Amino acid sequence: MDPKLLKPYDPASTESRVYKKWEESGYFNPDNLPGDRKEVFTIVMPPPNVTGILHMGHAMMLTVEDIIIRYQRMLGKKTLWIPGTDHAAIATQSKVEKEIYKKEGKNRHDLGREELLTRIRQFAKESHDTIASQIKVIGSSCDWSREAFTLDNKRNLAVNTVFKKMYADGLIYRGHRIVNWDPKGQTTISDDEIVYEERKGILYTFKYDKDFPIAISTTRPETKVGDTAVAVHPDDERYKKYVGKEYDVEFCGVPLHLKIIADKEVDKEFGTGALGVTPAHSQIDWIIAERHDLPKKQVINEFAKMTVGDDRILNKKTTEARAVIVEWLKAEDLLQEEKEVTQNISTAERTGGIVEPLPKLQWFIAVNKEFTKNGKTTTLKKITKEPIEKGEIKIIPDYFSKTYFHWIDNLNDWCISRQIWYGHRIPVWYRSTSLTAGKDDEIYCGIEAPEGEGWKQDEDTLDTWFSSALWTFSTLGWPEKTKDLETYHPTDVLETGYEIIFFWVARMIMMTEYNLGTIPFKNVYFHGTVRDAKGRRMSKSLGNGMDPIEVANKFGMDAGRMALVVGTAPGTDSKISEDKIKGYKHFANKIWNITRFVLSSTTDTDLDSNPTLEENDEKIINELNKTIEDVTADLDNYRFYMASEKIYHYIWHTFADIIIEESKPILSGDNLAQKTSRQWTLLYTLKTSLKILHPFMPFITEEIWSMMPKENETMLMVESWPKTKI
Repeated sequence: MDPKLLKPYDPASTESRVYKKWEESGYFNPDNLPGDRKEVFTIVMPPPNVTGILHMGHAMMLTVEDIIIRYQRMLGKKTLWIPGTDHAAIATQSKVEKEIYKKEGKNRHDLGREELLTRIRQFAKESHDTIASQIKVIGSSCDWSREAFTLDNKRNLAVNTVFKKMYADGLIYRGHRIVNWDPKGQTTISDDEIVYEERKGILYTFKYDKDFPIAISTTRPETKVGDTAVAVHPDDERYKKYVGKEYDVEFCGVPLHLKIIADKEVDKEFGTGALGVTPAHSQIDWIIAERHDLPKKQVINEFAKMTVGDDRILNKKTTEARAVIVEWLKAEDLLQEEKEVTQNISTAERTGGIVEPLPKLQWFIAVNKEFTKNGKTTTLKKITKEPIEKGEIKIIPDYFSKTYFHWIDNLNDWCISRQIWYGHRIPVWYRSTSLTAGKDDEIYCGIEAPEGEGWKQDEDTLDTWFSSALWTFSTLGWPEKTKDLETYHPTDVLETGYEIIFFWVARMIMMTEYNLGTIPFKNVYFHGTVRDAKGRRMSKSLGNGMDPIEVANKFGMDAGRMALVVGTAPGTDSKISEDKIKGYKHFANKIWNITRFVLSSTTDTDLDSNPTLEENDEKIINELNKTIEDVTADLDNYRFYMASEKIYHYIWHTFADIIIEESKPILSGDNLAQKTSRQWTLLYTLKTSLKILHPFMPFITEEIWSMMPKENETMLMVESWPKTKI
């Protein structure tokens, strides 16, 4: 028996050594796997943002993906798991800018574009190195030789190629539309970069002037100087007689021309049931204005200051203008009610600034514009929806399909430009040949800069989701026709958090269908949010976060992996605590002690001998067969929480508590046939248990495998998945 088994199991000294052994074997790379592996299986890692370190949510993601890939590798498939990181443009630039201002008192304009980018790249490199080491600590058996970064040269080529193609097809355009604007960060942001904060506010009910027939309610009276209509529900009997009428009013010194319209978007139960339509400062109002051909009047600028009115409100911050307008309403006896309400305020996740919906000249993807694909007319919206409808892509759990369809049905054009310096720069150049100042007569879109003088590249960068939407095929070498792309695409499963079903999953389907005419993956598996023992989200402010590195150092990562997976169904949030992790550390110790007992009791046993088994030993093998069948079925159907729990209970409560205890008198007895039969059964059960446990607890199982008789010349990670023994 290996001398290491005589000591207590020490994950701290074992896990890093075992991972190094895996790396040196070359088996993470599918090209080096032993045997003739014809069937392939591919996963791309959802790239973590290079903004810091990984948390337990990432550990959940990596654990589930590693379970999948290790299982498929043991099934004899040519498995590829591509690792990578995301440049996360807004988040990364914001973090670096804050640090620079804190230490040097300088902003980006003080440094200039190139100096800021140099510093961001250095930060991103350091963050990447930390993240890569964490990924390894978690046990991820990914192919580091194929590692990718969303902002590296290969991905930049893919991004520019796609942009040019979509621009040529009329699916990318530059236009004025309403966007989420962060006045503090001075850039557009996507919906997922918004944090909704519950705050107290006042719902004001008032009339525009004494002769206007309808009162409206709003929490932002300062925006009403930009109103161009009042909308009521078509079925609201209170206001039917006013629909179609137009009024000229003067609202706090600002002349308004208001048309009363009927629109089904209006909620009859909110406030007075009448909505002051401010097209330039509300997403919903913009859509209403489009339907009714209303003018769109911008009254707030990029710095959240008023651009209309007299000295009372002009150039005032929106909050200051609100106070002025409320006082004016009171003085004019127009204010009917002030009611305290709780409202969700949109704030920018990275800066904390209150988001202003503003009309801006930006780059957009036209999701409803028709184009020709395979000789048929379609739209990006349709090709994003069809693979789910047809069952070409399976969503796990299935109830997220309804959520997916609801979002696609209400999909609007996607704003893809950002007013920051870090990221893929818009591959569009302008040149002026006109005497009119500021007018560009020539525009060029291309993969590389145009020839000739006088060209100036667009200052904006692309939304990070644009580059990550190409992830399944850009990581395999597209736009080149590589062997990897031919072999490994489409991928088999995308495992990610349900909160990015729209921002990433849907957009990957859209971009892959458009560019390759195929699906990006066959299955989507959603994990939930990892919460603390009290069910709270983990955060710095609560001080309840867990660092995967600390978990590994204290308990061993095998224990952390089991704690994350057991009891966690797909799409559901889970709770984790040190006590739960500690329980699986005890489980690791139990496996170690089982091994010590079995190997010390079977020193002369040869599994190839196939002895005649006693009746009780046949029952043990039959029960083991049933466990193999159940675990295999669970893994095939992505029921990792059930498979892990069954393995845990089998090894602890059946193998250790029953089989081993029953074996002690048999092994010390005089009946040679019984003893030989039981020794073979014990060794076979241990070997098989290690195999089915390996995807979940790879470190300890690989370490024990290296001590098994006749097995130390091979690695467990490339052993065959056990079949039922008859």
